[in-house]
Amino acid sequence: MEWNDLRIFLAIARAGTLAGAAKRIGQTQPTMGRRLRTLEAAVGDALFQRTSEGFVLTAEGTVMLAYAERVEEEVLGLERKLSGRDAGLEGLIRISSSDWFGVHMLTPVFANFSKKHPGVTIELITDARLFSLSRREADMVFRIRPFDEADIVQRKLMHMPYGLYAARGIKVAGNGRGKGLSLVTMDTAFGGLPDVTWLQRVLPHAHTVFGSNNREAQARMCAAGIGLAVLPRPLGDATPGLKLLDLGEAPPGRDVWVGYHSDLRRLARLKALLDMAVDMLGT
Repeated sequence: MEWNDLRIFLAIARAGTLAGAAKRIGQTQPTMGRRLRTLEAAVGDALFQRTSEGFVLTAEGTVMLAYAERVEEEVLGLERKLSGRDAGLEGLIRISSSDWFGVHMLTPVFANFSKKHPGVTIELITDARLFSLSRREADMVFRIRPFDEADIVQRKLMHMPYGLYAARGIKVAGNGRGKGLSLVTMDTAFGGLPDVTWLQRVLPHAHTVFGSNNREAQARMCAAGIGLAVLPRPLGDATPGLKLLDLGEAPPGRDVWVGYHSDLRRLARLKALLDMAVDMLGT
């Protein structure tokens, strides 16, 4: 039984579909299916039940999952230890962040870093889901809440101010607590975020017409005159056609945290990139 087969098994178990698993680990669906059949033949049991909604673990697959995760932990721990001893400024660094933060805040850092250290390859993954540092899904993660994973080195990078925006040319009355106004905000899954609850409190009579977990989409809809939007100031200020509103109270900002696994603390290229991010963005 090979580690690559167990890796494919874990990807399918976590994604629930061959397509999702293939995307996770950069394989094709036919390859994933073929390797899974090989693994099941070696084990002598079906590890998944194929359903119309995806792959569901069988009893044997559930037993296999526990063992495979322990093997994964050992393999990835070894990889982190070996990577952490690397003293050269070359190799790959995988970075995860939200979409807008990666585009507007991190790409200037990456551009400067790449000019100084052309031997390092940076991969930026923008995704709403939280990537695991322990599983090496990313080497460094930027996000708006502290990390609670074990063995993570983290620090607060900066405080991000937010503002309320409207399209230029749109007149916004200062009273009525939102009566007659339209809002562009987060989708319902993120209804508990501070900027969403702030909007509900300050403009309780406004009507939400568009929701998305993508801040870039919110900014574009706001600039199109669809509704008011609370946006991170660097994004709102850089979006053509928007103006910053003052209702006498600014929306709450968010702290931005950066973290990496403690096994990588001696990785020279990671430390150099973090130092540059702190120098350019840190507050």
